[in-house]
Amino acid sequence: MRTSRERFPRLVTPPNCLLLAVVLYYLISALGITAGAHRLWSHRTYKARLPLRLFLIIANTMAFQNDVFEWARDHRVHHKFSETDADPHNAQRGFFFSHVGWLLVRKHPAVKEKGALLELSDLKAEKLVMFQRSLFVATLLRYAAVLNATWLVNSAAHLYGYRPYDKNINPRENILVSLGAVGEGFHNYHHSFPYDYSASEYRWHINFTTFFIDCMAALGLAYDRKKVSKAAILAKIKRTGDESYKSG
Repeated sequence: MRTSRERFPRLVTPPNCLLLAVVLYYLISALGITAGAHRLWSHRTYKARLPLRLFLIIANTMAFQNDVFEWARDHRVHHKFSETDADPHNAQRGFFFSHVGWLLVRKHPAVKEKGALLELSDLKAEKLVMFQRSLFVATLLRYAAVLNATWLVNSAAHLYGYRPYDKNINPRENILVSLGAVGEGFHNYHHSFPYDYSASEYRWHINFTTFFIDCMAALGLAYDRKKVSKAAILAKIKRTGDESYKSG
């Protein structure tokens, strides 16, 4: 039997695979809004069994346009009080406001007042919708935390800490950054030996990423892990270190 690469040689080239992935991700996310938050939960235009509702709640979370409860509530207010001050994205306030500006400012008092009067018991009674809502703040916090942990590698790990391997460069060893960025804070070592898969001399010490890669290697899913020899490390320390190195 011919493989998909043999049957569809142009379709499975890397650029086309990337494009297909983007289109697929877009469509799934869009369905989370259109088939999910809009037609199912805002307007109740059809009913969906649990597997479909689960798919739509995941797709909606991927779309990242607030949780279903808030999206549906705002949309019901929009329909009931369209193009008035109680409309969350009142088009009478201009293109920019109705396009995205309404998400950047505080809601008009009329939106809150009228929204509080809406009947939302159907949404509150749906466990899946309320489960997503209960975890949505955690999703936002996770996103913000990962962003800042990554950014700290570029900022704090270049400004604060020791330079035991090379005192002539700015990257530092920063334990706090390594804690947040699951092992990426040993930055003086990483810039001295960028080809070391562990990004640190000490393998699993405050380095969950190395532990993960080692686990994958044990399962046969990762291999050819590059590691710097102890002799090369000590030679580098002796040549350019800032004398802060502690063996062991």
